[in-house]
Order: sequence, then C-alpha cells, then structure tokens
Amino acid sequence: MFEGLVALVKGMLTTGREMTSPPVTYQYPEVKKPVPPRFRGRHELKRHENGLEKCIGCSLCAAACPADAIYVVPAANQDNERYSPGERYAATYEINLLRCIFCGFCEEACPTGAIVLEHDYELAYYDRRSAIITKEQLLVAPPKPNMGTPRVMPDPGNLYAAIPPIKGGTEPVNIVEMAKAKQ
Repeated sequence: MFEGLVALVKGMLTTGREMTSPPVTYQYPEVKKPVPPRFRGRHELKRHENGLEKCIGCSLCAAACPADAIYVVPAANQDNERYSPGERYAATYEINLLRCIFCGFCEEACPTGAIVLEHDYELAYYDRRSAIITKEQLLVAPPKPNMGTPRVMPDPGNLYAAIPPIKGGTEPVNIVEMAKAKQ
C-alpha cells in the first residue's frame, strides 16, 4: 500500500512540473516550426546566376530514385531557344510526391546540383493529380525578370556562351575568340 502511495505522489509531482513549464506549441499558420539544416522537404530545380536552368536533362536523378517517382524527358537546346548551358535540357520534369520517399538520392546523383530538397514541408493535396509536381512548379524564379528561359543566345555557335563562370576555378575557353585572336 505504501508503494502505491509513493507512485501516486511521483505522478502528481510530474504533472505539477509540466503544468508550470511554458508550452511548446507553435501557432502554425502564422509561425512555422524551424527545421534542422539537413531536413529534406519539397524539391526545387535551381538556376545559374545568369538565369539559365541548371538541369541538363541527363535523367540521373530518375535512375537513382528508388521509388521511381521522377520522370524526365530531355530535349536538345537551340541557340535561338536556350534553356540550360549544356546541349540538352529537361523538356518535361515531373516528381510524383505520393511515391517520393524524400531519401535525397536524386540530389546526390545530380551532376550539376539542379535538384535540391529544400525546407518546405507544407505538402497537402486534395487530389492525386495535384501531387505530381511539374517543371514549372519546381523551377525557382530567375534572379531578374528578364533572365528567364527560353532565351536567345547573344553569340550563336559559341558552345561556351551559355556556360556560367566557374567560381574559384578557370573560366571556360572561348574558341571563337581564340580563333579571331590568331588571325
């Protein structure tokens, strides 16, 4: 009987301590809960600083996805309609978030760092079709409004005109300018 009384007092003390401690409730729509730095939320397709898309349509992310949630259709870039620095771009890029397990394999497989799992965790849908995120929904906004894609390249025929400068590395060689300098 004495043991039961001790257990009851312990339980009441625990309840009393919890009643006096401040609540840890977030007022959700107004205040969003902070997430850890390595949190994997909704996907985003990033852009270069010059506004071109980083995705080159290689489909390595789709191959690395264990849930087969990514669908990529590559297409060839043209000088009068340039989307990315490479010779290809993703004409269609879709992610089925109902199948996605947010493992981050697509992020690791991407050679250009185009697909990134960001910190957005508000992923509620009313029907299955709206859970398939298209390229237009995944792409981040260009740095300036006039830097969107597609666009005409200023130096057609120059393979390196669309490649953004490399930070801390060597700049790409401009073959056209080298040929003009030799003449």
